[in-house]
Amino acid sequence: MVEPEFNLAAFNCPHCGAYAQMHWQGVSLYSNSEHEPDINISTCHVCDKLALWDYATGWKMVYPQKVTSSLPHPDMPEVLKKDFEEARQVAPISPRAACALLRLVIQKLLIELGEKGKNIDNDIQSLVDKGLSPRIQRALDVVRVTGNNAVHPGELDEKDIQTVSSSLFGLVNLIIDSAISTDKKLNAMYENLPKGALEGIANRESKSEKAKK
Repeated sequence: MVEPEFNLAAFNCPHCGAYAQMHWQGVSLYSNSEHEPDINISTCHVCDKLALWDYATGWKMVYPQKVTSSLPHPDMPEVLKKDFEEARQVAPISPRAACALLRLVIQKLLIELGEKGKNIDNDIQSLVDKGLSPRIQRALDVVRVTGNNAVHPGELDEKDIQTVSSSLFGLVNLIIDSAISTDKKLNAMYENLPKGALEGIANRESKSEKAKK
């Protein structure tokens, strides 16, 4: 992947993601045509969308905002992706808002995992009672507490909020991987066992249930 860079002939478009040729055009904010451009515009030859580069920032891209947060996990349920993507887009402007949105992602994930989704703390405890890994319980609580604190002034240090926000994206993906992907992979491997082996396991479980009664 080639990151967007000022005056580069081609890079991965910040809009469509395609590696594409860029058309560059300088724009002066003054009427004097001899004045150096204040703004440069790069236009993607694939999607035809533009990016703005500002002289005052040392020719950094000021639109669209550069998004560096983790992409959503491939197994992330669709119902969570909209909020996760919104958190990614808003993170460079308001990391506090990103933290709050990621808390919402966790709340919706708990519903996907069979919980009520009304009280995150209670839902996490319910999963712990059902055998949830302590590692994932801690990850869930980090996102829960950080998301809560992000909307309350003084609860999070302004110097740390950007770093904390960036870390939460990876943490949400870790939770998805453990809570959804691992079971998905195990179930797929189990279903691919020979028919005779599956029948033997079913027979063993049936005997075990009878013995309990």
